[in-house]
Amino acid sequence: MKSLQRWVSRRRPWIFENSRLPVWLSHISPIEIFAFSFGPFVFCRDKLPEKTRTHEIIHYHQQLELLFVFQWLLYAVFWVIGLVKYRSGIMSYMNIPFEVEAYACEDDPTYLHYRPLWNWRHYL
Repeated sequence: MKSLQRWVSRRRPWIFENSRLPVWLSHISPIEIFAFSFGPFVFCRDKLPEKTRTHEIIHYHQQLELLFVFQWLLYAVFWVIGLVKYRSGIMSYMNIPFEVEAYACEDDPTYLHYRPLWNWRHYL
């Protein structure tokens, strides 16, 4: 298990700065999207600050752990549950366990070196 954790902690996505995708997605989202992680890619509408880079790489690791598609499905399920519970797209987004972990740990640039596998579960 430790070797898998080391392998995952070294993985990094491909980063695309100055992308129009976050701008376009902001038109259909309840929040203004500056950057997002999708599969092995991170798209950012400008230069990616270190704090946001850490946030998005945390999402990348969450996706790796859940073989990408299962993270996307769970993300949608958590968002819908939050939408029913809070009746607010922003509150729903802020309470998705994947986002809670990423926001809680984005200030620590070393977090990805020691992050336990499946750590997002602790934010349920």
